[in-house]
Amino acid sequence: MTAASPAPAPPSRGGRWIQHWDPEDETFWNATGEKVARRNLLFSVLSEHIGFSVWTMWSVLVLFMGPEYGLTPADKFLLTSMVTLVGAVVRIPYTFAVAVFGGRNWTVISAGLLLVPTVAAFTVMEPGTSFSTFLLVGLLAGIGGGNFASSMTNINAFFPLRKKGWALGLNAGGGNIGVPVIQLAALAIIGASGGPRVLLGLYIPLIVVAAVLAALYMDNLASVRNDTGAARDAAKDPHTWIMSFLYIGTFGSFIGYSFAFGQVLQNQFGRTPLQAAYVTFIGPLLGSLIRPVGGWLADRYGGSRITLWNFVAMGAATAVLIAASMRESLVLFTVAFVVLFVLTGLGNGSTYKMIPGIFQAKALARGLRGEEAAAHGRRLSGAAMGLIGAVGALGGVGINLAFRQSFLSHGSGTGAFVAFLACYAVCFVVTWAVYLRRPAARATATSTASEEKPQLTYAEV
Repeated sequence: MTAASPAPAPPSRGGRWIQHWDPEDETFWNATGEKVARRNLLFSVLSEHIGFSVWTMWSVLVLFMGPEYGLTPADKFLLTSMVTLVGAVVRIPYTFAVAVFGGRNWTVISAGLLLVPTVAAFTVMEPGTSFSTFLLVGLLAGIGGGNFASSMTNINAFFPLRKKGWALGLNAGGGNIGVPVIQLAALAIIGASGGPRVLLGLYIPLIVVAAVLAALYMDNLASVRNDTGAARDAAKDPHTWIMSFLYIGTFGSFIGYSFAFGQVLQNQFGRTPLQAAYVTFIGPLLGSLIRPVGGWLADRYGGSRITLWNFVAMGAATAVLIAASMRESLVLFTVAFVVLFVLTGLGNGSTYKMIPGIFQAKALARGLRGEEAAAHGRRLSGAAMGLIGAVGALGGVGINLAFRQSFLSHGSGTGAFVAFLACYAVCFVVTWAVYLRRPAARATATSTASEEKPQLTYAEV
């Protein structure tokens, strides 16, 4: 019908709903699709970036909270764990919100909601406030973690499969940079002898700007609206949960370490808030910047291959961290931690590229072709991304709780790193067994249905 026509592409002003969207059609993509997709990507990154900053603001607020606040190291790890937990849980409804409200509409709403935890923290951030109050306000900050899920689900629908690794990596990486940016802002404020309210006051107008720009320049895709059944179908697919586990290993590590790095430096190596702030931003910054590279490498060589060897490297970096922790070598510990951050960023990009590739490969194996296969893959992968992002973020909860227990039991983070090393080893085995191993028996058993090319392989996803 009109699948190849560029005419139905949306106006850049006026109506905000796009009724026709076919990024796999190169004529459509080259004529109008790419320009529209890039514009939506830009403002999606801005909103998600601020969302990540609000979500992780307690990773730096706890650095301001000296003895006069009356909080123990265990209290601070518990606080950041609960913030991470809420950020993980809200990713599920945020994913569905794109289908219900539209990507542009929900970006505006979700950006505006960031004012709630920021203003609340601004109000209570002073000595004498009870730990339960800090915990409640910290829980509100968790909504910033939801922006990632809705943003990735939305942007996934805008780009063709051949460009998803780059686009999703750029979208997520730009959002992840919100972590080191708020840490850098905190460093500048601490260095200037400013207080935490100065940091929070900087973000209130930025949140308003992000919401207004999303309202003015983003679009909704009618093709993804009200398809809540996609989430149900994605939840039934075992690959959604396998990829969730792998994402615990990559993104769970990234966000967990982002919250915990400064506290570990303070509690294990005796760093002051300013000394900790000088280095805590480096790892999240490099991990965020490298994420699009992970997506690009996955586009080029296959996400499963990149993910597999990335877990090997993460395990090696963690082994060095264990040795540095036992020897109390601050320099080696810091360098190894930064390297581990970089590897989490690479893994984030490669694992997320695998998701649309897996569902596209399954669609082709079912006999679907062309736009029908692409639409099926977009539908399930978009829904799966929210679930995978939510479960993956729970890894950050586990990391902070592991550090809390390790410091309570042993006075250092060494025990936690041993547990993380074991987790990366399991992730390596799962990646190889599910996505790269090719049992001859299975290939022989499926050869009878050759008309559907059933020898399904995920090595290139």
